[in-house]
Amino acid sequence: MLAKLSIAVVVLLICTLSLLFSTTITGSSGSSGPSEINVEELWESANSGGWRPSSAPRSDWPPPPKESNGYLRVRCNGGLNQQRSAICNAVLAARIMNATLVLPELDANSFWHDESGFHGIYDVEYFIQSLRFDVRIVERIPEIHKNGKTKKIKAFQLRPPRDAPIDWYTTVALEKMKQHGAIYLTPFSHRLAEEIDNPEYQRLRCRVNYHALRFKPHIMKLSESIVDKLRAKGHFMAIHLRFEMDMLAFAGCFDIFKPAEQKILKKYRKENFAEKRLVYSERRAIGKCPLTPEEVGLILRAMGFDNSSRIYLAAGELFGGERFMKPFKALFPRLENHSSVDATEELATNTRGLLGSAVDYMVCLLADIFMPTYDGPSNFANNLLGHRLYYGFRTTIRPDRKGLAPVFIDRENGRTAGFEEAVRRVMLKTNFGGPHKRISPESFYTNSWPECFCQTDTQNPADKCPPENVLQILDGQLESEVNSESESLNQTNLTVSER
Repeated sequence: MLAKLSIAVVVLLICTLSLLFSTTITGSSGSSGPSEINVEELWESANSGGWRPSSAPRSDWPPPPKESNGYLRVRCNGGLNQQRSAICNAVLAARIMNATLVLPELDANSFWHDESGFHGIYDVEYFIQSLRFDVRIVERIPEIHKNGKTKKIKAFQLRPPRDAPIDWYTTVALEKMKQHGAIYLTPFSHRLAEEIDNPEYQRLRCRVNYHALRFKPHIMKLSESIVDKLRAKGHFMAIHLRFEMDMLAFAGCFDIFKPAEQKILKKYRKENFAEKRLVYSERRAIGKCPLTPEEVGLILRAMGFDNSSRIYLAAGELFGGERFMKPFKALFPRLENHSSVDATEELATNTRGLLGSAVDYMVCLLADIFMPTYDGPSNFANNLLGHRLYYGFRTTIRPDRKGLAPVFIDRENGRTAGFEEAVRRVMLKTNFGGPHKRISPESFYTNSWPECFCQTDTQNPADKCPPENVLQILDGQLESEVNSESESLNQTNLTVSER
């Protein structure tokens, strides 16, 4: 009897677990009905969940001391957005070391072959003024005049480790700065760790990235003119179509190209990237290949966007030419780029330079929807995702290439039944621009939540918004520091005159 009772209990338990498991699978897969994406909602900003952007200090943040430990020079290499991240890191490094920051140098040769420099792209006066509570900034290292002689300070050159921790700056770098009076860090791309356990330091990065780094007035005016013309006809989406030679060579995705094109890609890869065994089918299966223009179009169609949707393309020269763009244009014929919207001579002659990249950046920032097609090592896409999050949780469409890979592979093999439904299921699991936890390898510059956001109604002191008069408080602290410095200088002059 006891044995029979035990068996009955086990059977009942198995049946119960089976029922629960079956219910869970059905609920998670959504087989009870088709997946739906509300396109009209996507044209609006994502739900903020009560959060708002805020990068002002929330704890004691004294102004930079009247005497610094020396001068910090940096050379920011790479494209516009890689340089942008480096500038944020340079300001933070200067704060950490109590250094006077020399206006960062933008490398003219490594990427754009563009001589514009910091002065040609950014509003220098605004940059210096915006960061007055954080660091001292000068345009060049001043000469020292002593005993009727002029002396130049020669900066000691250092190569920082990649993703160097804070203690490298407070030991190795600071020691050399004190010895020589100035240091020159080059190259300076990804030379300061992103994940720092100090929210105030992270907020300083946001102040630099989203407030101090403002493009020059003529770039802002040109960008706003393009946005106004696009928006005059209704909503528009901006797509960063990263189907360019450098990214395809980096990804090692060659097989879809003609033999002559493959030869070009392989040559570029050999000259610019470390040698590595890359198998196209393996790379494709795990989502390591950039989406083709046609795949981008098929994703948008599956999500519910029709051929009346207006799309602004931010892209360089697409590799493979018109044969890759033709299927995309068939799906979405209303395409624009900065040249078609505004045929300004200045822009036409600098389409691939820093100016063209800056205009594309601003148009993508202000677009109703932004869609990066390859946000792996793309600094342009990653910075924009972070900026749009900070700008008010503006909608982004981030294709899950790994999740979509088997769906597209099935389609290529003739298994097209349920294709659009399968795409929607993958896309419904992605984030459309709302606040979400940052999980490695997502960059701080892609997602600065929660450090650079706050809530007015919260029980957690760390998330509480700073007082409305925070700028007046910082101004008062800075004025007090300046007055103290003036009094000290006057006292020194008085002592000298008495002698």
